[in-house]
Amino acid sequence: MSFHVAVFIATSLDGYIARPDGSIDWLTERGEQAGDTGYDEFLASVDTVVLGRNTYQKVLTFGFWPYEGKQVEVLSTTLAPDADERIIVHRTLDSLIETLNDRGAKRVYADGGHVIQTFLRAGLLNELTITTAPVLLGSGIPLFGELDHDIALTHNATRTLKAGFIQSDYTIHR
Repeated sequence: MSFHVAVFIATSLDGYIARPDGSIDWLTERGEQAGDTGYDEFLASVDTVVLGRNTYQKVLTFGFWPYEGKQVEVLSTTLAPDADERIIVHRTLDSLIETLNDRGAKRVYADGGHVIQTFLRAGLLNELTITTAPVLLGSGIPLFGELDHDIALTHNATRTLKAGFIQSDYTIHR
């Protein structure tokens, strides 16, 4: 595998990336208060974005396409292959990895709970940047799911952003 996979995501303090219904209003209502999170710089550093179906469908509600100039892959067993000319739909992780290797992807942004968990379990993630919002949701879609073994991380840095947001970077040991 010749590509590097990074995650850049926000969670509630209790570890959720979205409400049970997929809503991220808790983040969009207060996210700008955090100031510069480094997301734009991060997005500029990647050539490929991998989304899950739910995240892809959430992005469609934004009213603009945030991945202009990026190759966008969607990992989904249900999304129609011809759903959107801006994306390529993959049914399996193996198919996705083959495409990333064939295309010569260098730096991949993995986004969406299931995608992140799938990549983590498969040993494909290299780095995590997690921005924690100062809110407790109590329930929702967790960033991390069950694992069959510990995954060692190296803590690289933690920054205090504005409005109580905290951002930490980790390298994943493989």
